[in-house]
Amino acid sequence: MYDVLKERAKEMRNKPTEAEKMLWNVLSNKGIEDLKIRRQHIIGEYIVDFVCLEKKLVIEVDGGIHDTIEQKEHDQYRTDWLMSKGFKVVRYTNKQVLTDINNTIESIIKELKTNVGVPPSGVRGLFLTLRQQAQKTKGAPNIALSDFIAPKDSGKVDYMGAFCVTTGFGVDEWAAEFEKDLDDYNSIMVKALADRFAEAFAEYLHEKIRKEIWGYSADEALSTEDMIAETYKGIRPAPGYPACPDHLEKPTIWKLLNVEQEIGVTLTESMAMWPASSVSGYYFGNPESKYFGLGKIKEDQVIDYAKRRSISTEIATKWLSPNIAD
Repeated sequence: MYDVLKERAKEMRNKPTEAEKMLWNVLSNKGIEDLKIRRQHIIGEYIVDFVCLEKKLVIEVDGGIHDTIEQKEHDQYRTDWLMSKGFKVVRYTNKQVLTDINNTIESIIKELKTNVGVPPSGVRGLFLTLRQQAQKTKGAPNIALSDFIAPKDSGKVDYMGAFCVTTGFGVDEWAAEFEKDLDDYNSIMVKALADRFAEAFAEYLHEKIRKEIWGYSADEALSTEDMIAETYKGIRPAPGYPACPDHLEKPTIWKLLNVEQEIGVTLTESMAMWPASSVSGYYFGNPESKYFGLGKIKEDQVIDYAKRRSISTEIATKWLSPNIAD
């Protein structure tokens, strides 16, 4: 699908309407408010005429076909979908652009100044993070994942994402068939391949986030080696891993994404995922975001963490024991 859309977008860029051409002469090269505007940009399954990703503003220029009832219904569905992803959509007709370009530009400038991003629809949740406490060299900060999100008092609207993917359904049954035949090698290989496919699925989805869904790296063109080396912008840490060893964050992801109902992946009492060949975690798009290890934390942070999560210090200690300093 993406390859088809990419080719279609290229054709549209090469054959713009007169109205699109006129508008692009103003919008290109950061011509308005020093903001980067993209044209014929892919968002999900749609190609939008113009978009400012920083302001989450989509600008559509409509020809006469958009006056039909069927097209109006399609446009409304498309607009609703884009709004559910956090975009604001403004529409202008070809006639408006061609006969009154100055007022059109003034309207767009007003939208860019006032639009700070529409929060995506859906259930909200609170993620808790832990901060490094080990002594470091002078000037080196003790960081937490929350550092990669704009502070509330900055006045900026910022986002993080969450995901869960699986390639594990049917794996246990297939492995069991091999085990019945005393074929331990193929039983192990089936499970190992399922794990690798799950990791590949997570990598693929992260690429779609960067290039299409969030679109902050739409022009990214990395080799397989670069992908393996994780040279792209942004990270996808997972609860239970070095930067966020707290497995108790997983239920929040499950609640936000409605994981069990949507794809059937469940959590055990020990917060392990089933099927086992599943991957879940967060998305951070901040260009300064990076992977790190929490390391050892002190009792004061464990107590504070327990209060924030509304659990006893004993339970918090149990879940975080590998990271608690002696």
